[in-house]
Amino acid sequence: MTKKKILVTGGTGYIGSHTAVELIGKGYDVFIIDNLSNSHVEVIDSIEKITGVRPFYANIDLNNKSAVNEFLRVHAVDAIIHFAAHKAVGESVEKPLEYYRNNLVSLINLLELCRDHKIKNFVFSSSCSVYGQPDYLPIDEFALVKPAQSPYANTKKIGEDILRDTSKVIDINIISLRYFNPVGAHPSAMIGEYAIGAPLNLFPVVTQTAIGKREKMVIYGTDYDTPDGSCIRDYIHVVDIAVAHVIAIERMLNGKSKNKYELFNLGTGKGLSVLEIINAFEKITGIKVNYELQDRRAGDVEKVYADTAYANKELGWKTTRTLEDMITSAWAWEQVLAKKTATV
Repeated sequence: MTKKKILVTGGTGYIGSHTAVELIGKGYDVFIIDNLSNSHVEVIDSIEKITGVRPFYANIDLNNKSAVNEFLRVHAVDAIIHFAAHKAVGESVEKPLEYYRNNLVSLINLLELCRDHKIKNFVFSSSCSVYGQPDYLPIDEFALVKPAQSPYANTKKIGEDILRDTSKVIDINIISLRYFNPVGAHPSAMIGEYAIGAPLNLFPVVTQTAIGKREKMVIYGTDYDTPDGSCIRDYIHVVDIAVAHVIAIERMLNGKSKNKYELFNLGTGKGLSVLEIINAFEKITGIKVNYELQDRRAGDVEKVYADTAYANKELGWKTTRTLEDMITSAWAWEQVLAKKTATV
């Protein structure tokens, strides 16, 4: 039996690279397209070191439809997992047109090419940011989608609308996965969050402060309606998220989808505050984190965490990695990055 071929767009990025590893581990033939706008080509080498298999890689911008068309003409893939997108919330506020063009035109191009090349399985990287400030907690998939609080979040909401409408008129199965807060790194410490420029997510900010790349970190908001006054989020290990993508692909390939368009939350179902994360990091690593408290930051949601019952039941998936796994793997990866920097 020939291996099923899976195209991973944005496959040298954070979640994409971990998903490529899990796909290869399950016996899939992985192809990666990435324009390296926020990632490093050496990630391909790391994927090969972890799995013993080198995925096929092409440096292509998805907004270049003719180049993507030629790639798909040569490589007849069975499914696409679409990660590639700009993702910095603050930058999206400053550069809305760039975000709308990059994130939405690339998606439209891919869907038109799925139709033309008869690719019938598509997984979309969405986000819990589509929920905004929720009316109730935990949030399930049937919660009202609020007006987006940033152009980035709006590209995810509009992307879901495009996918839902497209699934009604072409022969394709689509699953949107709404992530909460991906953190941690592969247990090998060979891949992790390796963005170009300053990270915006909590975990790398904590680890960079602990290792001395940053003098201190800032916690925005001390008076939220939470036990310690800081924001609450649902943090989920990146490998658990990667595993969910493999399960979503298999659901479609095995004809188990119940609707042409489906969506699922990916979270742990438990909320943790910023201060709880810092305290846990200090306890597990024995390293103090220098931070200062400041006023709330515009656009931050007070608290958000997932109801995962639907994904647990329908996908047969649930998280297995603990907060300690998240912290120890993120810290190991930060130490690897420090060595990389030192040798450059």
